[in-house]
Amino acid sequence: MTMRPLFLLPLLLGSLVVAGSPPAAAGMTDVSDSERLQSAVQEAASAVTPALVRIHVVDVDYRSGREIKSESTGSGIILTKEGHVITNHHVAGRAKQIVCTLADKEDIDAELVGTDPLTDICVIKLLPEESRQFPVVKFGDSSQLKVGDRVLAMGSPLALSQSVTLGIVSNTELVMPDLFWPFTLEIEGEDVGSIVRWIGHDARISHGNSGGPLVNLRGEVVGINEMTFGLGGAIPANLAREVAERLIADGKVVRAWMGLEVQPLLKSGQHESGILVSGTIPGSPAREAGFQPGDILISLGGELVSVRLSEDLPIFNQLLAALPVGREVRAVVLRDGAPQELRVVPRERELRRPKDREFGKWGMTGRNLSFIEAKKMRRETRDGVLITTIRPGGPCNAAKPKMTAYDVIVAVADTTIDRVDDLVAVTETITAGASAPVPLLVSFDRRGERYLTVVKVGEERLPDPARETRKAWLGVTTQVLTRELAEALDFGDATGVRVTRVLPDTPAERAGLQVGDVILALDDQPIPAFRPEHFDVFPAMVRQYKIGSEAELTVAREGDTHKLVATLDRSPKAPREMHKYRDDHFEFTVRDIALVDLVRQQWQEEDQGPLVEAVSEGGWAALAHLAVGDSLLAVDGRRTLDVAAAEEIMTHIAAEKPKAVVLRVRRGIHTVFVELKPKWPDTE
Repeated sequence: MTMRPLFLLPLLLGSLVVAGSPPAAAGMTDVSDSERLQSAVQEAASAVTPALVRIHVVDVDYRSGREIKSESTGSGIILTKEGHVITNHHVAGRAKQIVCTLADKEDIDAELVGTDPLTDICVIKLLPEESRQFPVVKFGDSSQLKVGDRVLAMGSPLALSQSVTLGIVSNTELVMPDLFWPFTLEIEGEDVGSIVRWIGHDARISHGNSGGPLVNLRGEVVGINEMTFGLGGAIPANLAREVAERLIADGKVVRAWMGLEVQPLLKSGQHESGILVSGTIPGSPAREAGFQPGDILISLGGELVSVRLSEDLPIFNQLLAALPVGREVRAVVLRDGAPQELRVVPRERELRRPKDREFGKWGMTGRNLSFIEAKKMRRETRDGVLITTIRPGGPCNAAKPKMTAYDVIVAVADTTIDRVDDLVAVTETITAGASAPVPLLVSFDRRGERYLTVVKVGEERLPDPARETRKAWLGVTTQVLTRELAEALDFGDATGVRVTRVLPDTPAERAGLQVGDVILALDDQPIPAFRPEHFDVFPAMVRQYKIGSEAELTVAREGDTHKLVATLDRSPKAPREMHKYRDDHFEFTVRDIALVDLVRQQWQEEDQGPLVEAVSEGGWAALAHLAVGDSLLAVDGRRTLDVAAAEEIMTHIAAEKPKAVVLRVRRGIHTVFVELKPKWPDTE
């Protein structure tokens, strides 16, 4: 979304302006005025606090061909006794999971009721274990606000407990300045500033205040805080409440759309009222009704129109959105100085950007095309699935030719793809029961051209680890006896290696090798190692022997030379050879532990379990803070000694779909319980 770091979340603050304090004269402060203000602030805050909630969200974004989950926080207020909460769309509109913390610190799960990206308003509903009534807030009339009115910003900045800051209304008609062009506050493809005219104020807000109330000193909610860029910006309560009530009633907001593009009257123009028509969208009601660029629209649906400044545009757009959908509306325009009547039938306004979806078996994310997107792409129809992101190395990326973002899938095998549901259905049908990815002929559009490619669709199973040829092995780690080290240890110009570790239950241990021994020769053959880069010389000499053969070691120890005989074993498996399991729902990979893991970690038997080798960013495991290098000891109390046991347990969990899964892991010297709280596909 455009300029998200600056506008969407209240992250960047200007200098703090201490507002709302009574004026001081000659260094003196009117104590009684200060006390009255303090009392008014406390009473107003007390009226709202019981209905104030902190919102913790697991929300989703779509990038790199995956659905990426992340955690965020915001604020909200309870609207109804049944537990409906109003907040911002950017707080909870894309939530997978929602937990609300009430003023008394009680945590309650919540669900999404409806959301409206155009106004950045969202409604969620508290889901207490037992039915009950909740405290609610009182709304004030935001249209009565005046510059200089004192207001309170309430919420949970930085995910902290509820807080209150004091300021004044700085601007009641705040819009995005032309200075910022071409940037806008864009959410899900919607220009929020096209319909919202914010209340500007200087009550300090931070990340986490989003969705929280702006309150007057009567304890009434007059706005919903949304952003800050020096000044705070709040959505007027009158607009926010209207949207929330429609979301509660219908789950969405129905608006009219004409496809009419307008801008304020030109400063060099001769017109005193009206709005300038700059163009119309092809195939739109406005185009069909005969609107033309340069028309001055002076009346719409019986309402006079006057837009001379950018501050007037949101009000006009609210008027347009409120027109009756599907019913003829009269418009009057000035064309060449003469009035002309036009008849237009508005359509229902659709989302500019339909919801994305992850297609794991394709290695991509995609969505349906909106009317506007199809027009921008010069497509004659909205048919097909728009690819939005591609997973590097995934099936779409590996196809030849490979598919890329903004390609549109129009057919798979012999099946025409019109919408996302078509692609979901054909994928499930073709890959059902398949033990390996299925090659599919795919037809897709790219910038007006029709391409064909073959995509191997399906979950790629982890390959069986490659078996490496076993070589002879002694069971020690060593360092090169460099010239400098040899001189310091009084070995003169001798070459060889120094033993740094003797692994337990190995040929080296059985032969009596000790840490600090210097191995000078192998079967009387000197070891030509005297530089650090010669680290593999001695292991390579050992590997030349047959497994089970004897090797005589010439060893220097405490000034004496000894002859030790070792019967060489088969080399153990390397970590890359160990069996692996990837859990595709929780998105983590484990492998069996190798001898080198046991040696490095010095694990005891009770510490041993599959080693976490990978945790995908934005997956459920990552959200729960499972970490690479953890040793998986148990899942929901069941011991996981190896990968096979872990896979069996996780397969059972996938069938049962519990609300929570608890992993016990060894992390360094610590034991940690990791709680995964997934949203299973058929429960979303």
